[in-house]
Amino acid sequence: MAMAPICGEAETSPFNGVTAVVPPVNAGSLQYHVFGLFFIFGGITSLNDVLIPKLKHLYSLNYFQAMLIQFAFFAAYAIISMPGAALVKKLGYMRTAVVGLLTMAAGCLLFIPAASSSLYVAFLGALFVLASGVVIVQVVANPLISMLGPKRTTSSRLTFAQAFNSLGTTVFPLVGASLILGSLAKVDPATLAGAARDAFLHAESQAIVRTYLALAGVLGLLALFVFLGRNRLVEQPAPTTNLMASFDLLRQTRFAFGALCIFLYVGAEVSIGSVLINYLIQPNTLGGTAIQAGRLVAFYWGGAMVGRFIGSALLRTVKPGLVLLGVAAGAILLVAISALTLGLPSGYALLAVGLMNSIMFPTIFSLASEELGPRAADGSGIICVAIVGGAIVPAITGLAADLSSLRSAMIVPVLCYAVIAAFGLWCAKRSRLAG
Repeated sequence: MAMAPICGEAETSPFNGVTAVVPPVNAGSLQYHVFGLFFIFGGITSLNDVLIPKLKHLYSLNYFQAMLIQFAFFAAYAIISMPGAALVKKLGYMRTAVVGLLTMAAGCLLFIPAASSSLYVAFLGALFVLASGVVIVQVVANPLISMLGPKRTTSSRLTFAQAFNSLGTTVFPLVGASLILGSLAKVDPATLAGAARDAFLHAESQAIVRTYLALAGVLGLLALFVFLGRNRLVEQPAPTTNLMASFDLLRQTRFAFGALCIFLYVGAEVSIGSVLINYLIQPNTLGGTAIQAGRLVAFYWGGAMVGRFIGSALLRTVKPGLVLLGVAAGAILLVAISALTLGLPSGYALLAVGLMNSIMFPTIFSLASEELGPRAADGSGIICVAIVGGAIVPAITGLAADLSSLRSAMIVPVLCYAVIAAFGLWCAKRSRLAG
């Protein structure tokens, strides 16, 4: 039977439209479970930015081929989001979280046979399984954190949870750069063939295997921790709904425009993060080694964490549409400065884009859902599917880099931010008219 959590006051889940009530005595401790979920899936997602230059070097990939890492990862959002929501209704939140964590652990363990096979496509398969678990956990975490406490503090809890997510995206690249990129060999694999090449790939991929094997252990322990606390969340049957019928919301201009912007925002953010290491180590940017550039990636994601606190205060006094317009315009300016300059200004301008990205997702989400009313639950599921932009836009950016250069390829995220700026302006004008 379908299930949903029970809270101290009835609320609506953004994914399945069921009511839930959690006893206040349990809510506080359960929140820490969910904060841990935000931290782990945020960190693992950002680890792709470190994995890309490693596999690009090992398999002598061009930028388009390297971006297939993000394609394999974010394609899971288009394929798994709706089944994940259905799984929540069948098993309940806590048990579904366990399934998601174990799926993530299984994806990490698949890096072992991937390394043994010396096949790039095997790594892509492992990443898809890992990402499937991430999607399932995210489907659980987003609505659950809004239920664990009184309605008046929902925004505060969501902001705090997002801070844990940003903490993960900041910490993981720092650690991953040392573990994965620290062993990046000077040998060009393209000069090897046959058994010598297979032996080289196997030896060099062990740094990846050890990192993801450790992650599998952590995920397994977290799954056990969540499983042991599963009964602290009392759940009640949920009505069956047709999840696919939600897509009729795309007929609404505001929501369709907003969903497109989520697609483009995630695509732009992931595109920049994915090429950042290769971009920074260019002789005409910052130069240096891959491991040095990998550690700087933490500033890109750390900027998003800092920006969320600044943005949350700013949004109390300034209309969300105008704030979105401002940060999108700021992102365009920073990317342009990076592409048109050399040396330190070029490198640090691109890193600073993370600060502009900070409030885009929640602001676009709230603006897109503003007029949905009781259909907000359905809209949230579609927004989750729109995250597939992280699969498609980076591939386009990689193709542009192969056809021209990394600097020229920055036109792709610029175009994405331009559409987001237009959405912010459109919403701001509608807000004035409504006022």
